[in-house]
Amino acid sequence: MSFIKGMKLLYNAVDDGDMTAEKASQPIAGYRTTLTLLVLAYTLSMCDRMILSILFPDIKAEFGLSDTQLGLLGGISFALFYATMGLPIARLSDQYSRKWIIIASLIIFSLMTAFSGLAAGFISLLLFRIGVGIGEAGVNPASHSILADYFPPRRRALAMATLMLGGSFGMMLGFMGGGLIAETYGWRIAMVSVGVPGLLLAVGMARLLREPVRGAFETETPPPPPPILTTAAHMWANPAMRHLIAGSTVAGLMSYGLTQWLPTFFIRTHDLSQSQTGMMMAGVFGILGAIGALLAGKWFDRLSIRGFQYGLWMLALIPFVSIPFFIMGLFANNLTTAMLLFIIPGLIGNCFLGPTIAMVQTLSPVHMRAVSSAIKMLCINLIGLGMGPLLVGVLSDLLSPRYGEDALSVALAYFTLVGLWGSLHFWLCGRALAQQQTLLKGST
Repeated sequence: MSFIKGMKLLYNAVDDGDMTAEKASQPIAGYRTTLTLLVLAYTLSMCDRMILSILFPDIKAEFGLSDTQLGLLGGISFALFYATMGLPIARLSDQYSRKWIIIASLIIFSLMTAFSGLAAGFISLLLFRIGVGIGEAGVNPASHSILADYFPPRRRALAMATLMLGGSFGMMLGFMGGGLIAETYGWRIAMVSVGVPGLLLAVGMARLLREPVRGAFETETPPPPPPILTTAAHMWANPAMRHLIAGSTVAGLMSYGLTQWLPTFFIRTHDLSQSQTGMMMAGVFGILGAIGALLAGKWFDRLSIRGFQYGLWMLALIPFVSIPFFIMGLFANNLTTAMLLFIIPGLIGNCFLGPTIAMVQTLSPVHMRAVSSAIKMLCINLIGLGMGPLLVGVLSDLLSPRYGEDALSVALAYFTLVGLWGSLHFWLCGRALAQQQTLLKGST
């Protein structure tokens, strides 16, 4: 029952008598600067990742690609190396300076994004996207680990949700900036333009980012980080962690599959330009997504006062609310109706990100946090980002003979239903947390 020992550490981390209430409830000094820098890094990471989707029509026309090939560019080419490289880099993050790992990663993915504008064809662009994936692999696990040492357990969901604002900001920057630049100067200049700012941020982070003491909110000095397989086995031994990872992976599968293809959907179905699509996506899914992420993080933290399981059960309900509106929006007769119907999915569609990242950090021992985060990101990105866009592209191609121009809409509608599978795992995760909490109370 090794996971029971881990859960004891989890609940005692907040309530241990050796820690004052002030220390247990307040973040460490400098957290605002650190959080701001990490949000900016994640913003540029997501911008470099998502800009490709607004450029799909131009790239398809220039290179003569199919939807399946576009799905490969937007999914598995990036995700395969992003996910697999994340594990060894996260292992280093549990041993060495997380600050310099983030900076090095920032430089690599920024350069690879800029070089993507020089691609001569499908293969070279595929290779540059692989480079972007390798570069971005070090940002999230190290960032999650740093924030877990700046914030106490019951304030981490909001902190992680704030970090996830970078996803919404990056989406807005990629869609709006990428669309406007591509319309005026072409998709190649758009790629170069979003790559350069990352190099400037790397210089700023070298001067301003501060590495916190590991395990600042723990009562025991953490041991050296174990091998990756040991961390994986520890995670597997905890039923709550198993369902948390499964639910996050399925939610990521749906989220990435839909987000990568929505710009193309609006261009094909509603005859929007790239700049119009970028502004619409930024408003409905970027701004609303940011608001929803913050509200979800705050509400999750409040529910966690009663028990972490209540926050997980909240996440389990979200797809049942968002999916019907999303499907109706896909088949709306006009753009105004579609945008109104997409408001609810845009607001709550990605609410799972901050709370699930926070729970992985909270359920993991200090010396396993970066690797635990990387294992979660491996699952989300290898399966979610890697397969989501590809599956939608393949499904769209398969449905084309029957549905013609409406094939992508039908493919996206079918694909939303996988979100219900994720709900099951979030509900089971909450139930496992409730059972573990009962066992802990019975053993004390």
